[in-house]
Amino acid sequence: MLIPIAPIMRSSTKKKKTGHPGSQDIIKVPLEAGHWSFQPGTVEFITYKSVPAMKLLNRNDTVVLKNLDFTNGTIEYDVQPVSTFTSFYFRRASRKENECFYFRTPSSGKGDAVQYAPHIDGVNLWDMLDQYQAAAWISKDDWNHVKLVISGRQMRVYVNDTSRPVMEVPRLESNTWHGGLAFDGQAVIANLVVKPDQTEGLPPGEGIDITNNDAAYLRTWQITQPMATPDQIDFSKAWIPGKETPWETIRAERRGLINVTRKFGGAENRARRIVWLKTNIRSAVAQTRQLHLGFSDEVWVFVNDKFVYVDKNLYSYPLMKQPDGRCTVDNASFSLPLVAGDNEILIALANDFYGWGIMAKLDKFENMTFDK
Repeated sequence: MLIPIAPIMRSSTKKKKTGHPGSQDIIKVPLEAGHWSFQPGTVEFITYKSVPAMKLLNRNDTVVLKNLDFTNGTIEYDVQPVSTFTSFYFRRASRKENECFYFRTPSSGKGDAVQYAPHIDGVNLWDMLDQYQAAAWISKDDWNHVKLVISGRQMRVYVNDTSRPVMEVPRLESNTWHGGLAFDGQAVIANLVVKPDQTEGLPPGEGIDITNNDAAYLRTWQITQPMATPDQIDFSKAWIPGKETPWETIRAERRGLINVTRKFGGAENRARRIVWLKTNIRSAVAQTRQLHLGFSDEVWVFVNDKFVYVDKNLYSYPLMKQPDGRCTVDNASFSLPLVAGDNEILIALANDFYGWGIMAKLDKFENMTFDK
């Protein structure tokens, strides 16, 4: 027989500073087994340091809150990590589509101690969005208080200090706008509180992207469908698209990122795939410019049918680019010889690990126009 689960506890507080009567819900989430979905043997519900707590026992098992669909508001919780990573998911439509905030516990005090990254088609885009990591001091011996303020496309993150955010996210990058809450990673969780629609004045529209002012980014490309590469073959010119190859337009997201993950998802079982990207630069004069190229994971670059550059940005391998294998416009720089008139830039991009995409920016925007 199924026993109905009691509804999540809610309390009301008077609205303040508005001059209007009314109430807002504060959801004090019970840390009791009946309110959560999880695999047997992966979670314990205990009293820890005198408060009800939820202990996650395994690194990769997820515990999901039942009966709550979150869109905007403030979420607070206390966490004592046990392992390297401990993650919190919100607007969770599924395991493959969600927003994610997490600790890198061994990086306490370093610039990548905390990170925000969405999951798109099951791919965590940590390697494509290095701007969404920050320094924080994380205790392994005591509670760490986390506060997330989420409003539309924006988020503020507080860790152990609710007076100053450790990270501000001007654009939440997932494909979801609402969904559930979940945790994973070995950790103890307590004092989980959700305040729906209480966003502390944080605007819902996405924040400014200062790179929009920079005309030197190549923002519009044509792209092919992905092709699985044969085993034991790194690259072949026989794969270069022919006249009959179909192309689609793909345009840059923030910071000039051509986000191939959003369009085609990630590799299944790390099966390596290649796409081709092309764009046109119309130069008024013959000139040589430096192209600053961010990429993940491997590129082969041609200009007017001439091979000019090859490189790899493979995390944890000797060819890994700074910063730490992530895709940024500073990954590589090389000469781009341009003739007077049209110049076709053709790039093969391969992927077999997490996100994939490129960023391309010239050192100077002068005597030229780009595809729109």
